[in-house]
Amino acid sequence: MQNKTIRILFIGDIVGSTGRDMIKGSLKRIREENNVDIVIANGENLAGGFGMTQKLMEQMTKAGVNVFTSGNHIWNNNDVLNIITNKNILRPLNYHPDLPGNGYGTYQVNDTEIVVINLEGRVFMNPLDCPFRTMDKILNEIGKNRIIFIDFHAEASAEKQALGLYLDGKVSAVVGTHTHVQTADERILPNGTAYITDAGMTGALNSVIGFNSSNSIERIILQIPKRLNISSNKPVINGVFIDIDTHTKKAVSIKRLFEYEKNIGQEDISEDN
Repeated sequence: MQNKTIRILFIGDIVGSTGRDMIKGSLKRIREENNVDIVIANGENLAGGFGMTQKLMEQMTKAGVNVFTSGNHIWNNNDVLNIITNKNILRPLNYHPDLPGNGYGTYQVNDTEIVVINLEGRVFMNPLDCPFRTMDKILNEIGKNRIIFIDFHAEASAEKQALGLYLDGKVSAVVGTHTHVQTADERILPNGTAYITDAGMTGALNSVIGFNSSNSIERIILQIPKRLNISSNKPVINGVFIDIDTHTKKAVSIKRLFEYEKNIGQEDISEDN
């Protein structure tokens, strides 16, 4: 009997109105053309680049996103506290356990269960609980013979690579987020785990990680606070397609998604971006 596969589409950090417009305009078509079974997206930058709101989460759900992961910016908009316990929204598992929300969730896809786990790195970031030990603990709790997808929201490439190799053969996929720059190192690791250092960003390509370039450059040169507005210069949608064998729970393919949309404007400085 031939083994079945399921196809996961993971969407890299959706940044502000430009990223949201790309999802609303392109995701349903991409799902249909590529026979996607479930869409997971990092949504910590939905609200003007910082945080998430109920309204925006509902918009993205209607557009075709099934599960939202996040990272260090999930707490930047207080409205998220109204929705953080939603089973389809994840915050990094290795934050303090007294914080509200879930670090992982189990989702039914056709007749298959998928466990999605959100982790945050520590190198050049907040001193959270160790993501490696956090994974050891959760794997002991939920078991290893399952389809397990991980969004590892981390700054350092080395930390992401280390976690991918540490979990090779124990989980189905480790996908990096946070840097907003898609890497070209997608591969199946020796023991069957799909890996990429960063899935990239859904937002403005001709920008500084999704933000207005002039303000960002001034902020970096002068080292003073400067409001960062969402750019809409050359929108793109970034992500990865991952096929997983439902019997072995191992990945059989990983392919990058990098799709352009025609420019929807130059610099968006609206208050609700």
